[in-house]
Amino acid sequence: MFTGIIEAVGTIADMRMTGGDMRLYVRTGALDLGDVKLGDSIATNGVCLTAVELPGDGFIADVSLETLAHTRFESLTVGEQVNLEKAMRADTRFGGHIVTGHVDALGTIVERSEDARSVRLSVRMPGSIQRYVAAKGSITVDGVSLTVNALEGDCFTLNIVPHTAQETIIDSYTAGRQVHLEVDIIARYLERLMGAAQADDQTDGAADGVTLALLANHGFMRR
Repeated sequence: MFTGIIEAVGTIADMRMTGGDMRLYVRTGALDLGDVKLGDSIATNGVCLTAVELPGDGFIADVSLETLAHTRFESLTVGEQVNLEKAMRADTRFGGHIVTGHVDALGTIVERSEDARSVRLSVRMPGSIQRYVAAKGSITVDGVSLTVNALEGDCFTLNIVPHTAQETIIDSYTAGRQVHLEVDIIARYLERLMGAAQADDQTDGAADGVTLALLANHGFMRR
């Protein structure tokens, strides 16, 4: 689990297809790896990756076909910068929101404009996640916990304050760039719970109908 508060910006050192999927080498820059061990998780542009090797200046991870199918990792290039966050600890401050590191969809930057000292971004999202995104709610963009300003059709807008622009890769975004999106997990659980409740209601209603039919058939409801 992560918070969406980026700890460092890393660099893609190597990426190669191996045995049908990808092996990725990320140099982690200022990220403190002193407490990282093999098997630990590091979010890379919002994607939870498992460190399988620790060469000293970064980590190496295997990227599965499932991950490749739902991210833009296949279009990464050597030298490209990425947002990094280590898995959160129970005794650290929870500064963002609950982030799982599982990408829900790819979004596209459609517009960038200046807004006083901030940058305003408009991001197009696919229909599959639109119902989970709410004005003033949380969304993760390339691993960064952000607040949705407003919804405009199939797009949402964001305000990026100077600190966030400086500490992440967001300042490099231009129109047309694809980004990883992860919706607020609370919205997903609410949908699941509501769907289960409706299914229970329908099942209970159907069972009641069968019971009444049986009673009527056996004369228990005749006067």
